[in-house]
Amino acid sequence: MGYAGELVALSVSVCWAISSYFFEQSSRQVGSLHVNYMRLLFGFVLLGLYGLFVHGRFFPTGAGTHQWLWLSLSGFLGFFVGDLFLFKSYTVIGSRLAMLVMTFSPVMTALIGWVVLGESLQWLQWLSIGLIVLGVLMAFVRRNRGKVHFTFSFKGFLLAFAGAFGQSLGLVYSKKGIVDYDPFAATQIRIIAGFVAFSLLLTLGKRWGGLAAAFKRWDTVRAVGIGSFFGPGLGVALSLLAVTLTETGVASALMGLAPILLIVPAVRRGKRIDWREILGALIAVMGVSLLFL
Repeated sequence: MGYAGELVALSVSVCWAISSYFFEQSSRQVGSLHVNYMRLLFGFVLLGLYGLFVHGRFFPTGAGTHQWLWLSLSGFLGFFVGDLFLFKSYTVIGSRLAMLVMTFSPVMTALIGWVVLGESLQWLQWLSIGLIVLGVLMAFVRRNRGKVHFTFSFKGFLLAFAGAFGQSLGLVYSKKGIVDYDPFAATQIRIIAGFVAFSLLLTLGKRWGGLAAAFKRWDTVRAVGIGSFFGPGLGVALSLLAVTLTETGVASALMGLAPILLIVPAVRRGKRIDWREILGALIAVMGVSLLFL
């Protein structure tokens, strides 16, 4: 399959859309910090069960010092720093707009990949990434009396932008660390790093009581469980597989289509979709198509 990496990355965007929808719901219920901790715990168990069924081992084994070092750094930057800001942005501007800002991630990932990994992209790939970012921006940027402005809060934008930067760094360093290691076990190592960081934050903030209360809410546990399966479970593992099969910038661009996909549940909830959002979606799809030429 000549486009295996691109197809895997495209499937990741579906996982992101599903997980972000459920994580937004649960974050508004019990707070983004507690949801982050819960979904890492659920994600680790899900990946452990996969490893037990496929390889006969629950915990990641066989990783060398190189894998543990770079994958742990990747997990700290992506799962802890990046998602700490991203999940907070869910409570400010919602998952659809937060994932919109995350479309800046392909550009940042490509630049970081160029500096750290020495990757280079063809001009057509750069054009594709540009069209994807432009299309999603067009869906949510407005003009008023000749001035361009965003239709969401600046605080929410900064939170989501910080999340995008953290996840871009995490994605690049995961490729540096994974080499030929199993993507699912690599994701477990990344989760361990994020899990330790969040545990320290909960301890310093004396927030363990709130976490215990969150686990007592079945609606929250259910939402986090679904989001965890499609997010830190299946989605993240597939994202690691994608970056081993194609350039990080291309993979990140395809994985950034979640805000377009999130238009569907918005319509189902009765939200009116502006024509510019539809046009932006078409431009983004055009960008995706160019990646397959």
